[in-house]
Amino acid sequence: MLEGLFQPMHLLVIFGIALLIFGPKKLPDLGKGIGEGIRGFRSAMKEEEQNTAIATSVADVQASDKE
Repeated sequence: MLEGLFQPMHLLVIFGIALLIFGPKKLPDLGKGIGEGIRGFRSAMKEEEQNTAIATSVADVQASDKE
């Protein structure tokens, strides 16, 4: 179903439509905002994974102390 979704011609059409909608001045700002959002999401995911790993290791240590 999604096999031919991102062919080069499709991406050019999508970019052209975005250029028409947002204009050449707003497009770099839009890309920058999207990039910052993705970076923030990734850093939050890494932080959550680290917190989960720490909580798991603390729980393992507490469980081994009770035995």
